[in-house]
Amino acid sequence: MLGIERESTMRKGEATRQRIIAEAAPIFNQKGYAGCSMNDLMEATGLEKGGIYRHFANKEELAAEAFRFALAQTIKVRTDHLEDVPGAANKLRRVVQLFVEVPSGVAGGCPLLNTAIDADDGNPELRKLALKGIQDWRTRLAAIVEAGIAAGEIRKKTDPQRIANAIISTLEGALMISRLERTRSALQDARATLEIVIRDISRAE
Repeated sequence: MLGIERESTMRKGEATRQRIIAEAAPIFNQKGYAGCSMNDLMEATGLEKGGIYRHFANKEELAAEAFRFALAQTIKVRTDHLEDVPGAANKLRRVVQLFVEVPSGVAGGCPLLNTAIDADDGNPELRKLALKGIQDWRTRLAAIVEAGIAAGEIRKKTDPQRIANAIISTLEGALMISRLERTRSALQDARATLEIVIRDISRAE
């Protein structure tokens, strides 16, 4: 009986921990690590400080978990049914389309862009997580290009890493400009430019 009760308590504790992460993620994503106060977190979660820190060692741990959650949600919405898209070039187009047209999975915009800027100097752990997020994204895009080369759909001399970097930097830079200008012009321009890049590396186009 004690074992069952302990297991039930552990499950409730983990459920509470995950709820805190999900509710804190938009706050960190919108306000940044330094700008997010304990009052903000208490208001978002409905818990007192002790209730939050019963599940996390400190604010930095919660921020890291919140970033992981936000990034996972964003990846999910921006890779929606990507595996069902035929051909490497069309997969790349789908990636660009989803980035331009679909909001990130968490309020506040792209967590990679937000966290990379926010944690560049002030939070080494968050900077490390953001860097890994960029590297993983680059790996996923490069894999699409590599598969296209192997299938004869993408030109053999194409450098997968270079194309991946071009897509990421163009999209993230355009997002930053669009947010500053409060228009979608830069994102639409980025999409048009990347279409030229994708067409250029495609053998059949």
